[in-house]
Amino acid sequence: MAPNDLPSYTRNQLALRNGQDRDEIWVAYQGQIYDVSRSRLWQRGHHYEHWAGQDLTTELDKDAPHNANVFDNFPVIGLLK
Repeated sequence: MAPNDLPSYTRNQLALRNGQDRDEIWVAYQGQIYDVSRSRLWQRGHHYEHWAGQDLTTELDKDAPHNANVFDNFPVIGLLK
Protein backbone atom coordinates (compact mmCIF):
# COMPACT_ATOMS: atom_id res chain seq x y z
CA MET A 1 0.00 0.00 0.00
CA ALA A 2 1.38 3.39 -0.99
CA PRO A 3 1.79 5.98 1.81
CA ASN A 4 -0.94 8.13 0.27
CA ASP A 5 -3.34 5.18 0.45
CA LEU A 6 -2.87 4.62 4.17
CA PRO A 7 -5.70 5.64 6.49
CA SER A 8 -5.11 8.48 8.94
CA TYR A 9 -5.78 8.15 12.65
CA THR A 10 -6.01 10.74 15.40
CA ARG A 11 -4.07 10.46 18.66
CA ASN A 12 -7.34 9.45 20.35
CA GLN A 13 -7.86 6.62 17.87
CA LEU A 14 -4.26 5.50 18.32
CA ALA A 15 -4.72 5.52 22.10
CA LEU A 16 -7.43 2.85 21.79
CA ARG A 17 -4.90 0.44 20.24
CA ASN A 18 -2.92 0.08 23.45
CA GLY A 19 -3.25 -3.67 23.97
CA GLN A 20 -5.69 -3.11 26.82
CA ASP A 21 -8.89 -1.79 25.24
CA ARG A 22 -8.57 -3.89 22.06
CA ASP A 23 -6.37 -6.70 20.81
CA GLU A 24 -4.54 -4.28 18.51
CA ILE A 25 -1.18 -2.98 19.70
CA TRP A 26 -0.08 0.06 17.71
CA VAL A 27 2.61 2.69 18.15
CA ALA A 28 3.43 5.78 16.14
CA TYR A 29 6.89 6.93 15.13
CA GLN A 30 7.68 9.93 12.92
CA GLY A 31 4.10 10.20 11.66
CA GLN A 32 3.63 6.54 10.78
CA ILE A 33 1.63 4.02 12.79
CA TYR A 34 3.03 0.53 13.20
CA ASP A 35 1.20 -2.63 14.24
CA VAL A 36 3.45 -4.28 16.84
CA SER A 37 0.86 -6.86 17.92
CA ARG A 38 3.05 -9.77 16.74
CA SER A 39 5.99 -8.76 18.90
CA ARG A 40 6.47 -10.74 22.08
CA LEU A 41 8.21 -7.63 23.45
CA TRP A 42 4.98 -5.58 23.17
CA GLN A 43 2.57 -8.08 24.73
CA ARG A 44 0.17 -6.47 27.19
CA GLY A 45 0.80 -3.13 25.48
CA HIS A 46 4.10 -2.09 26.98
CA HIS A 47 7.78 -2.51 26.24
CA TYR A 48 10.04 -1.52 29.12
CA GLU A 49 8.94 2.03 30.04
CA HIS A 50 7.16 2.63 26.70
CA TRP A 51 3.42 2.19 26.27
CA ALA A 52 1.48 1.29 23.13
CA GLY A 53 -1.22 3.55 21.79
CA GLN A 54 1.15 6.53 21.77
CA ASP A 55 3.47 8.50 19.54
CA LEU A 56 6.92 7.33 20.61
CA THR A 57 8.93 9.69 18.39
CA THR A 58 10.25 11.90 21.19
CA GLU A 59 10.91 9.02 23.57
CA LEU A 60 12.81 6.92 21.03
CA ASP A 61 14.79 9.79 19.60
CA LYS A 62 16.05 10.73 23.05
CA ASP A 63 16.65 7.53 25.03
CA ALA A 64 16.10 4.28 23.14
CA PRO A 65 19.03 1.86 22.82
CA HIS A 66 18.17 1.20 19.16
CA ASN A 67 17.37 3.26 16.07
CA ALA A 68 14.34 3.61 13.80
CA ASN A 69 15.25 0.37 12.01
CA VAL A 70 13.56 -1.48 14.85
CA PHE A 71 10.28 -0.76 13.05
CA ASP A 72 11.41 -2.40 9.79
CA ASN A 73 9.93 -5.69 11.02
CA PHE A 74 6.44 -4.27 11.52
CA PRO A 75 3.80 -3.19 9.01
CA VAL A 76 2.90 0.47 8.63
CA ILE A 77 -0.88 0.45 8.94
CA GLY A 78 -1.64 4.17 8.99
CA LEU A 79 -0.56 7.76 9.39
CA LEU A 80 -0.88 9.88 12.51
CA LYS A 81 -2.94 13.03 11.94
